[in-house]
Amino acid sequence: MPQTVLPFKLEATAEQLTAHGGLALFGEFLQAMTVPQQLDAALPAPGSRVGYHPSQFVAPLLLMLHGGGRTLEDLRQIREDVGLRTVLRFPVLPSADATGDWLRRMGEKAGLAGLAVVNQQQIRRVLKRDSITDYTLDLDATQIVAEKQDAHWTYKGERGYMPMLGHLADNGLVLGEEFREGNEAPASRNLEFTKTCAGQMPKGKRIAHIRADSAAYQAELFNWCEDQKVTFAIGGVQDTAVQAAIAAIPDMQWQAYRDGHLAETVHCMAKTTHAFRLIVLRRPVQQDLFAAEAPSLRYTLIATNREGTPAEIVRWYNQRGETSENRIKELKLGFGMERLPCGTFAANAVFFRIGVLAYNLFVLFKLLALPPAWSRCQVRTVRWRLYQMAGKVVRHAGAVILKVQQWLWGVCEEIRTRCAEAAQT
Repeated sequence: MPQTVLPFKLEATAEQLTAHGGLALFGEFLQAMTVPQQLDAALPAPGSRVGYHPSQFVAPLLLMLHGGGRTLEDLRQIREDVGLRTVLRFPVLPSADATGDWLRRMGEKAGLAGLAVVNQQQIRRVLKRDSITDYTLDLDATQIVAEKQDAHWTYKGERGYMPMLGHLADNGLVLGEEFREGNEAPASRNLEFTKTCAGQMPKGKRIAHIRADSAAYQAELFNWCEDQKVTFAIGGVQDTAVQAAIAAIPDMQWQAYRDGHLAETVHCMAKTTHAFRLIVLRRPVQQDLFAAEAPSLRYTLIATNREGTPAEIVRWYNQRGETSENRIKELKLGFGMERLPCGTFAANAVFFRIGVLAYNLFVLFKLLALPPAWSRCQVRTVRWRLYQMAGKVVRHAGAVILKVQQWLWGVCEEIRTRCAEAAQT
């Protein structure tokens, strides 16, 4: 017998075990939310009777992304986990190569449109249960570095893509996303994207507030907000007219604010139909030792039509850091969207939309199924506490039984009960 560091024996077993017992609970949640049925109805059907249905491609991808997988090869962990497949009633699953081919076909067909329908159905189902009627939309673009053959250079000097995202600040859901080429400016088509997001809202719900960085500093977007009675706070741009407006602010109007000073003025652009408030935050800049003419002040601008003091506007605008930027980080790092698997733009667009669906379903899983104490957990925490739970699958009297450790049984039962309640509503 070979020498070992610790005195335990290693043996193989034919018993059905799973290292992803908690993923079975998320798989049950997918069924409760009728996600497989919606996928099969919205996406193109297989070309033959023996072909895989759309849900047989997407459901394993959703499980993989929730479990921490990053590449299509990671689907092997789901495919070879017989215990998990037994519990979820997945007799067979497509291979990683077959999934890659399917993503490319969906990119060429109606895959993006079908996934958008499924995502919208899930969002509307939850928003109808919510007591909120006026929501806040956070707009932001994010760079995904990708050394792909057809990837373009971004404004940051790297090859990749530049998708646009719209988050609901109130609950974290991605209301809209648009996968874009890397060389497309974040300022492109902001009004069209905002209208698309607003059109996702169910009857009786509306986008009432918008926050965005300076890429959305556009007259047409401001005019649309005024016409729709939507308040906004959008990062400003220091053009010549804005610089002149700042210079005209009297010294007595500057009020101390944290590490700088705060003031406001009224401004308008050439094509805006209404004037708007321009909140100006002025901070000192640390001088460069070797730059004699470095500016001594730095200005941060917020264009807004909201009521409230300048300090209140700044605090509300800065909440984007949590409600948008950190949630984009969760989508990219938590669900593997910082790395895209395919060589073509269209196939990666489909994969990214599946990633957004996985993210939204996680938000809904926390809201509808997980214990309330878990509501602020990130996906990596839920993986550690739940998804990576070991389980033993046995059959008894025709029933499939998933055995878990005693101290986790109560949590699992609560989640299953909440899933059943979600299915009924």
